[in-house]
Order: sequence, then C-alpha cells, then structure tokens
Amino acid sequence: MVIKPFHFASFPELIYGEGTLSKLSDHSLYKNTKKMALIVGGKSFVNSNQFEILNNRLLKDKVHVEVVRVKHEPSPSFIDQQVKILKPLDIDLVVAIGGGSVMDAGKAISAMLLQNDSVMAYLEGVGEGKKHNGLKVPMIAVPTTSGTGSEATKNAVLSQVGQNGFKKSLRHDNFVPNVAILDPELMVTCPQSVTVASGLDALTQLLGAYVSTQATPLTDALALSGIERFQEGFIGVCTNASADINLRGHMAYASLMSGIVLANAGLGIVHGFASSVGGYFDIPHGVVCGTLLGEAVKLNIQLMNQDKDKYNEALKKYAKVGSLLTGSDENDIEQSCQELVKQLQGWIKDLKVQKLSEFGITPAHFEKIVKITSNKNNPIPLTKDQMITILEKRL
Repeated sequence: MVIKPFHFASFPELIYGEGTLSKLSDHSLYKNTKKMALIVGGKSFVNSNQFEILNNRLLKDKVHVEVVRVKHEPSPSFIDQQVKILKPLDIDLVVAIGGGSVMDAGKAISAMLLQNDSVMAYLEGVGEGKKHNGLKVPMIAVPTTSGTGSEATKNAVLSQVGQNGFKKSLRHDNFVPNVAILDPELMVTCPQSVTVASGLDALTQLLGAYVSTQATPLTDALALSGIERFQEGFIGVCTNASADINLRGHMAYASLMSGIVLANAGLGIVHGFASSVGGYFDIPHGVVCGTLLGEAVKLNIQLMNQDKDKYNEALKKYAKVGSLLTGSDENDIEQSCQELVKQLQGWIKDLKVQKLSEFGITPAHFEKIVKITSNKNNPIPLTKDQMITILEKRL
C-alpha cells in the first residue's frame, strides 16, 4: 500500500510516571518563574495532598501564585475576565492542573495574556476571523483525568451554551503546551462517573482517528498503542481498581495518544456531535462521546457492510479494534465488528452512561443539532437522517 503524504504536528515535552508532579520545580521553565498563574478545577486537586505539597514548594521558592478555578467548560467571557485580572501581574508561567476544561482554559489564558483584544476575535467560525500571532506565555499541562488528551493538542475549546450557543476552538501551532506532566497519582481520586466518561472519550478519539479518512501509518500505530493500553486499564479504573496506579497509568497513556492522533488524523461523527450538542446544552464533553459511541460505530459498520469492497479497509480496522477489546478473531471481519459493537454497548449500559434526554434534549432539537454537525473525517459520509438515527438511539 502506498503511503500518502502527511504532516505530523508537534507535541509537548513529555514527563510521565508516578509522582512526576514533583518534577515541576526541576524544570527550567519553573526555575525562571517569579509569577505563576495556576489553573485548577473546582475542588478535587485543590483539596488534595498534592496541592498542599505544591503550594508549600511555591512558598519556599517565593513564587507569587494567582489561582484560577475552572468549574465548568470555559466560555469566552470567562477567559476574557481571567486575562483582565492576570495581565497586569506580568505572569511568567501558566500551569494547568485538572481535567479537559482546565487544560482548555490554561491554553486559552496562556494564548491571550500577550494580546489586547477579546478571545472571541480569534475563535474559529464565530469570531472576527482574526489570526492570532502565536505569542503566548509558556505553559505546563498536568492532566488529572484520562480523556481529552488536551495536554498534547494545539487548540483550546471554548463554549457558550444556549440557544445560539457554540463550542469552538482557539487554535495555533504554538498553543501546544510546552510541557505535559502525566502523573497517575493525580488520577486516583477522579470520581467514577468522570473516569467512565473520560475513558470513553479517549476511546472515541483513538477509534475515531484510527478509522478516519485522514489516518496515516503513524497515527494508526499510535492509536493502536493507545487502544491496547485502554483495554488493559478501563474496566479496572471504572470498577474495583480505581486506586491502582498502574491501571491509571495505562489510561493516562491512552488519553495522551488520543490527543496526539486526533490532532493529526481528525475525528468522525461522534466528535462532530460533541461540538454541536455541547454548544446548545450543558452536557459534559465526555458524556456526549461516551453515550453516542456505540450507536455511531454500529451505524458506520452497518452502512459500510452495504458496500464492502469500497469500505473493506475501514471494516478491517474496526475488526482489529474488536479483536483488541474482546479477543475476537480479526480475520473474521463481520464477527469481530459485531463483537466490537456489543462490547461498546455493554460498557455504556453497565457503566450507566447518561442518555441525552437527561440533559433536556428532545427530538425537537435534532434538526438544529445535525445542521451544524460535521462528519468530514468519518469513515463513511452520513446523511442528516442517519445522524438523527444515532441521536434517537441514545435519547
């Protein structure tokens, strides 16, 4: 098979391992820091021993710290508000410790501290179309959940929820964090519901990139590597082994790979829905992905089976993933694809992933949702009615 031309985006300096948050103070970016913006979530990390240890180190090193709490998916107005507060302080370093929303807020704040206008001017599709010059305050990303892989991507996703809502990216090659520290210790206290949604988000990204029309041999290798680790860790961290550092490490690795491959191969219909549904309704990103993943994969496979010659390679990829996740024979493409769908739907049911109706979504909203839902990298193009079918199945 001929390898088609491709471009591979940069990713951060990576520091992985148990207890590696302590390496933060050894890094050259930290050593040159006098004033730090510390972006954290609502309460989990702030109430932990790790926060106390970090805070004591900052006090010892006489680093002035401004703490920014991110309690929801960040909005443009939230970013503008925080930048207004932080800008006069001449922040040297942004450190984001938390889940995907914290990563997005950290990247956006880092990107806007050296600008003089609103972040809205630069948002894709809804802003003024202004091009960011790429200047930013250095950033270190420290994820505490295993899902978005945002610590390895160049975009910050911002949301404005409501009737005219949106979920759009602030994007530039320079917005990739300078350093990503992956410490599984920080993930053991992640709530079960967040662990489930985040894990399925990571799988959605790994699988979506693997079968993407923009996939390459390099992204395929990384995606499969992530899926293998996901299989080893997911059920354990979601059930009776949530405090297992080794399993949390597998999920941290899977999430990291998912961020790298999504940045280089793009994603399909599920993340198209995550953007549109997430703009109109206050629903966690991971829940959208987790609840729709099984039905989306099922429909993709059903449609591709109607033209097996054309979609043989994509079906073989789904069968490969079915084999990794269930132990099925990947050479029996039809059976392995069926086992994949069965497994995904089983996890979604058994782990009690919420349905769309629990967030106020009704059939009356479907037309509006699908109108702005992209499926450009989906392995097979979907019609509006086919997209609505996916939503109906998870209402």
